[in-house]
Amino acid sequence: MKIGVNIPNYGPGTDPGVLRSWAQTVEGLGFDLLMMSDHIAVTPDVAEKYPAPFYEPFTTLSWLAGATRRILLGTTVLIVPYRHPLLTARMAANLADLSGGRFILGVGVGWAEQEFDALGVPFKQRGKLTDEHLRAVRTAWQQEDDYRSGRIPIWVGGNSAAAVRRSVRLGDVWHPLRCKASWLGEAAEWLKSVAAQEGLPVPGLAPRIVLRPSDEPVTGEDRLAGEGDLEQIVGDLATLRSLGAEAVLLDTFGGDPEELKHPEQAWRDLAAVAAGWREQT
Repeated sequence: MKIGVNIPNYGPGTDPGVLRSWAQTVEGLGFDLLMMSDHIAVTPDVAEKYPAPFYEPFTTLSWLAGATRRILLGTTVLIVPYRHPLLTARMAANLADLSGGRFILGVGVGWAEQEFDALGVPFKQRGKLTDEHLRAVRTAWQQEDDYRSGRIPIWVGGNSAAAVRRSVRLGDVWHPLRCKASWLGEAAEWLKSVAAQEGLPVPGLAPRIVLRPSDEPVTGEDRLAGEGDLEQIVGDLATLRSLGAEAVLLDTFGGDPEELKHPEQAWRDLAAVAAGWREQT
């Protein structure tokens, strides 16, 4: 099972040097994957959660491909309706080629209504548009005579029934986001059930979970996967491995933009998890 990190490509203190340090630190700690999120217009609803500056993921990941050697690169998640599907297909194929086949296209439908309005994309049609665009992206890849990077995995983000169906029909992996620890087993069974209903193969499972360490164990049904003391966090990773997850992405951002100015604490937390996981395995 691969373990990756969702690195912040936004917020105060974020600049090219910090992004490079994030990437090289994560790779140096032995993680398998780094991913980043996607917004184009930092409208008020976006800025409330992910303040400027916001670095566009295709551009940033292309640059970080040259600053890293082995780590996989991806989006968590690219908001599919924001770009013409042929542009998405071309940029993804070029990034996969330039990185030596290290790119994963994580996708989602989006949530920021003001951003949709700013881009002239109908918010209420975002699910339909996402499905149409994903089909067009796959068709474009199949028709590319000069496409050399092999098949780019598509991870479908989201926790809804629509997201699960989309992952079965159009994706390679289901990528649920920030879920409860108690829900992990249920989620894996849900994915198998939907695949059986559709008569299609079961996609892979690769959740994005929080990394929220504490000195004491966290109890209760509402505990998020990745929340608690080190034993609980490593235990959640072990649970996901037992459920057949092919990857897990750790999200260190706790919601306070001020923490983005001091990534060293997040790096220490990641180092502790990496060491704890090596002991487990």
